[in-house]
Amino acid sequence: MIKTGNPIISIYTEMTPNPETMKFVANKLLYPGKSIDFQDESQAGPSPLAKELFSFPFIKGVFIASNFITLTKTADTEDWQDVIPSVKQFLKDYLENGGAIINEDEVAKVKQDTGNIILSDDTDVVKRIKELLDNYVRPAVEMDGGAIQFKNYDEGVVSLMLQGSCSGCPSSMVTLKAGIEGMMKRMIPEVKEVVAEAE
Repeated sequence: MIKTGNPIISIYTEMTPNPETMKFVANKLLYPGKSIDFQDESQAGPSPLAKELFSFPFIKGVFIASNFITLTKTADTEDWQDVIPSVKQFLKDYLENGGAIINEDEVAKVKQDTGNIILSDDTDVVKRIKELLDNYVRPAVEMDGGAIQFKNYDEGVVSLMLQGSCSGCPSSMVTLKAGIEGMMKRMIPEVKEVVAEAE
C-alpha cells in the first residue's frame, strides 16, 4: 500500500497596487469565503499563522482570505524581492505540515463585525449595497489582495473599511471614489457618497 503524505503546497506571489504589500497565493483554501485583517501583532491572537508571520521583523500587517495572504512590510525594509523566497518557503512548510490558520473560537471572541453579510434587520438600501459589494466589488479587490467591508449607511453616505492591500494603498482612494462610488450611485440612487472608515 502506498502511503501518501500531506499534499504538496505551491505558493506564488502577485504584486498589488500598494508597493508595501505582496499577495502570496496558495493552491489550498486557507479561509474559504471569509477574510480577516491583522494590522499589527497585538491583533493576531485568532491566527496561529499570523502570529508566526509577525515573527519576521519586516512584517507589519497580515491579511488572510480564501486562498491567499497579503503581507504588508515596514517601509524601511529592503525590497520585496529580497525577502519573498524566505516567506514563500515558510508558508509552504507551514501549510504542508498542516499548521493551524484561523482559530474560529478566537475570531468569535474578538470579531463582532458582520461585514457584508445580509442581516434580517437590514433596510432595503443596505441589502442592495451589500449585494453590490459582494457581487461586483469583492472579486475585483480580492484580485489585488485586499477586501472592502461594509460598515454603515446613513443618509446617503456609505462607510466602507479597506483591508489588506487596499489599506494604505495610494490608489485605493481613486478606486473608492471613481470606481465604487460611481457604480453605487448608478445602481443605488439613494447613495450620495462613499467614504473610507478607519478600523
